[in-house]
Amino acid sequence: MSCGRNTFAAPTLDSNLHSLSRQLIELRIEHADLDATIDRLAEASPQDELLLRRLKKRRLALRDQIARLENVLDPREPA
Repeated sequence: MSCGRNTFAAPTLDSNLHSLSRQLIELRIEHADLDATIDRLAEASPQDELLLRRLKKRRLALRDQIARLENVLDPREPA
């Protein structure tokens, strides 16, 4: 009976990893989109400084989230 439980647990773990991988991809895409948006706004005249600051702050938060997820998915040190 324990064999059935182990078989059931493995796909659940794989599904969670896939979900984290997908979330990481989505965060990277959002980060790249923000980069492009910030570049366009920085070239515009006149610049909306408040909007640029908010976007840059969001980009930094995304970078932190990406780093945390990368660490979860591929830890550098053995657990």
